[in-house]
Amino acid sequence: MTELNQIDLRTLLSGSKRAWDGFVTAAAPLINAVVRRALLTYRLNEDDVLDAAQDVFVRLCANEFRLLKTYDPARASLSTWLAVVARSAAIDHARRRRQITQSIDDVAEANLAVEDRHVEKIKIPQGLLTERQMLVLRCLYDEEKDVAEVAQLFKIDAQTVRSTHHKALRRLRAHFQEGSH
Repeated sequence: MTELNQIDLRTLLSGSKRAWDGFVTAAAPLINAVVRRALLTYRLNEDDVLDAAQDVFVRLCANEFRLLKTYDPARASLSTWLAVVARSAAIDHARRRRQITQSIDDVAEANLAVEDRHVEKIKIPQGLLTERQMLVLRCLYDEEKDVAEVAQLFKIDAQTVRSTHHKALRRLRAHFQEGSH
């Protein structure tokens, strides 16, 4: 059995099927263990764990091994690097899983008119949120833009939009929970 530290990356990256098979055999126990551990909190079944582990290997060989080519032995061992990639891929896999949905035909009509019951806008006290937070909320809710559109509009990273949105909601929750006591 081939050990991870015995993998010849040059041969593997050249597209050798034999090298790839050896790599998969050597890396599978590590990747499966990391994926299983990462997905524990998501309470996914064994099929999901196997799918997520398979997704790691697909990522590694996609686009002519583009991800695998980013591995730098000067920064980490191959097993450490693979563990980081596997954990990230597993979490992405769990987040992509669709929530259980219900057919719209099975939902009572009264439950579908959510917007009609919440037309009234919340009055946000002056100074509670920053100007950026107000702008992000206005774009996301009033203008119904998605995160990518808001990021492009303000020329900021999508993660900054998500973070700003999250912080604004935390402030609003804290403020309105104080007022309800």
